[in-house]
Amino acid sequence: MKLADLIDPFQPAPGPPPRSLWRFIGWGVSGAWPVLIGAALLSALAGVTEAMSALLLGAVIDAALASGPQLFFAENTWLIVGFVLFFVVLRPAAFGLSSAANTIVVQPNVNVLVQARLNRWTLGQPVTFFDDDFAGRIAQKQVQTARALTDVANEAINTVSFALASIVGSVVLLLVIHPALALGLAVWMIGYFALIRHFLPAVRERSGARAGARAMVSGQVVDTITNIKTVKLFAHADHEDRAALNAMDVFRDRAIDFGQVQAAFRFWLMAVAGVLPVMLIGGAVWLWSLGATSPGDIAAAGAVSIRIAQMTGWVSFVIMTIYGNLGEVEDGMKTLTPEPTLVDHPDAVDLGRAGGAVHFDGVNFAYGRRSGGVEDIDLNIRAGEKIGIVGASGAGKSTLVALLLRLYDVEGGRVLVDGLDVRKITQESLRRQIGMVTQETAMFNRSALDNIRYGRPDATRAEVEAAARAAEAHDFILELQDHTGRRGYDAHLGERGVRLSGGQRQRIALARAFLKNAPILVLDEATSALDSEVEAAVQGSLDALMAGKTVLAIAHRLSTIAAMDRIIVLEGGHIVEQGSHEALLARGGVYARYWGRQSGGFIGTEEAAE
Repeated sequence: MKLADLIDPFQPAPGPPPRSLWRFIGWGVSGAWPVLIGAALLSALAGVTEAMSALLLGAVIDAALASGPQLFFAENTWLIVGFVLFFVVLRPAAFGLSSAANTIVVQPNVNVLVQARLNRWTLGQPVTFFDDDFAGRIAQKQVQTARALTDVANEAINTVSFALASIVGSVVLLLVIHPALALGLAVWMIGYFALIRHFLPAVRERSGARAGARAMVSGQVVDTITNIKTVKLFAHADHEDRAALNAMDVFRDRAIDFGQVQAAFRFWLMAVAGVLPVMLIGGAVWLWSLGATSPGDIAAAGAVSIRIAQMTGWVSFVIMTIYGNLGEVEDGMKTLTPEPTLVDHPDAVDLGRAGGAVHFDGVNFAYGRRSGGVEDIDLNIRAGEKIGIVGASGAGKSTLVALLLRLYDVEGGRVLVDGLDVRKITQESLRRQIGMVTQETAMFNRSALDNIRYGRPDATRAEVEAAARAAEAHDFILELQDHTGRRGYDAHLGERGVRLSGGQRQRIALARAFLKNAPILVLDEATSALDSEVEAAVQGSLDALMAGKTVLAIAHRLSTIAAMDRIIVLEGGHIVEQGSHEALLARGGVYARYWGRQSGGFIGTEEAAE
């Protein structure tokens, strides 16, 4: 096994992430503890060599004074050999092993381990979690938390273990020289840790505030860039600039607050550090004047005190960094660890290949409000039946689809697929049985091949191309070229598919649905962005796609659903009419009014008002 593979960075974590800091840290690095402890022991070994260095220095000085220049080398051969081996071989080996454990094993793996677990947990959140936040802020919190937790683990190993071992070794050395010196170091350590305890809560609090402000800057900037076309079209660059500057100004204030406590902390710690050499060297010289220590002891005590004093500045900075990172971990934890509000039932079953029967049984849903959404929906759709759903904007069409996909849980009633309540079906298996093409087509900044293959990741390239041909997308895909020179199916489509026209994006989405070949098909204005010629070409393929499937087709352009088996008319969240196209026209009700007011085949704008 390679050294870097001692930690599996992709192993799942047990249970949900805890919401208390130290338990959350334990959850983040669970499974890596043996390696982390081993790395800490190696760092401690390197720390012990600091005290041994001072001990050897004192021994050499005492030997030199005792032997004199003429006899020193002759009488101290083994001391000289040990001195050379320690500094040339043993000490470098200890530091090298400690460094390898941190830079090869701990840092690369812990960062990935924590971020993979946070990302996996975040992907399990319901759509409302993402609706209520900035995408950029959520991504920033994942990166921030993984980086900060990795830094905590790394510095705890690399610095705290090293420093504690150095201090323990120094205490032992000073006890050998004279107990009074060891007592002096102990008293100094009490003052040192008291000062740290005084400052670190403020460091942690202000670091968390700085991290939150930094994430808001990222969220604001990403939100603007994501909607850059809208910004340009409305000539609002100045408005967005002011919004970003406001977020940056808050971040600057929080950074200044953090900097102030950081500066004060460093000043007082360095002042305390300056006391130590005065205390230990002065004490050793005083004891020497009494005949209680040797010149070598003075040199050893001096080397230890200066090294600890130097290390104090380094350690204080690292401890401050650790506490700052703890603040960032705590800040990220608050955002990323909420329990999902929509989860699989403990006894949820895998749906398998669905027959396609759908039943909305007394369904009520208003997004947690008193009104809106749908109310008292009773709708039974037979397997293989093709249903058209029409209604003005806000009538509840998309809500029905969202409830079928279980993006939300009903507030009353049930949604059944093949007689099973969707709340008793695993979400993944339910959604695998439903193909969907929407008006706002989602595209990844990946290749055309990958975007179509998203419908069925194990599909061959030939199957992908066949699906693209069926969706009338093959020809324009062959002509694609991105900014790096990749062509055809290998060309990347840009963020959210910005390199494509609306019609091209919908044809990619149709190809994806062809490839998925799910038994239930949802078409939400699936051909709204296609011109008449392309729509006519695609229509035959759509007919083939819909064959044998249960279809729910939402459309404002009524001509696209006139041939459906049944048309459902929604108004104000209620089903007000249902029947065939001909029957509804003959009835002369809401559907007939929509049909009569169409302009170019669309429901009139006066009907589309909320």
